[in-house]
Amino acid sequence: MPKSKFVDFKAVKAAITMEQVLQHYGLMDQFKRSGDSLSGPCPIHKGSNPTQFRVSISKNIWNCFSECKHGGNTLDFITRMENVSVHAAALKAIEWFDLDRDAMSASSETDEEHSSQTVKSAPTAPPKPVARKPEPIPEKSTPNKPLKFRLDKLEREHPYLTERGLTLETIVDFGVGYCAKGMMAERIAIPILNPEGQVVAYAGRVPSEPEGDTPKYKLPQGFRKSLELFNADRAFKEPRDMPLVIVEGFFDCMKLHQLGCRKVVALMGSTLSAAQEELVRQHTNRHSQVIVMLDEDEAGRAGREDIAVRLAKFVYVKVHTFEQEGRQPENLSAEEMAALFA
Repeated sequence: MPKSKFVDFKAVKAAITMEQVLQHYGLMDQFKRSGDSLSGPCPIHKGSNPTQFRVSISKNIWNCFSECKHGGNTLDFITRMENVSVHAAALKAIEWFDLDRDAMSASSETDEEHSSQTVKSAPTAPPKPVARKPEPIPEKSTPNKPLKFRLDKLEREHPYLTERGLTLETIVDFGVGYCAKGMMAERIAIPILNPEGQVVAYAGRVPSEPEGDTPKYKLPQGFRKSLELFNADRAFKEPRDMPLVIVEGFFDCMKLHQLGCRKVVALMGSTLSAAQEELVRQHTNRHSQVIVMLDEDEAGRAGREDIAVRLAKFVYVKVHTFEQEGRQPENLSAEEMAALFA
């Protein structure tokens, strides 16, 4: 037992890794390593699916995408494995890993942030739970303003759009096209709509692999993509009992929509902002299912682990992984899409 009446949960979590915890339980031989991730059967509900339980090594978090429908940190894992309180789990970790007991103790003089990480070990009345504050959304008071214009004179039948596998119907449906001049000159202009269906920005994609320091995409100055989910205006109108698919890019989203997956949104990146998380929360319920389908690369793997853990707190989350490195959702065939939703 630590000498102090308090256990510093934050210090305990920082002192141990999920790999160490899995090794303690003799489970590492059941897990397969792929880049920053470990995957294997869930040891909590004794599952057998080799991909249902994943660990992000760099973030030191885990998630079960099957029966548990839950994720968390090292102490959360021990808590569930041992069926004990977080306080008891922390004490077990201190003993198992021979941690410095003084360093794992906390003073009774704690600030607000620290108090949410500590609990008395003496037999006193249980402390009031401290709700974890969501990531602040400073942009909420200043949403992206709807544009007062539309880019109408766009070339719909540009070869680049065909090369990306889009049909003319999809191109027209999403309002994309090559812009010859103006703010998106010599780029493929892609309108971004807010959930209310108002155009708030245009993204400009270079219709080739850019040279030098030229970015693939150009966004208007002042536009905050973290406040929007591409295609949210249409996806959120679909029935709530339909799975919501989350992808990274514009073309991933448009291609899946073309294949019949109408309830799909794009992050416009590989990370989920607090505002985007709130949008998902507002348009789902505890019976909803979300499929996280990011690119099969380092950024995509890191992003999907974080997203899954965060969304699993209020919806059922399934993570789709590609067997081949570098594959993206837009590479899926109609047959693969059908199998995914079978």
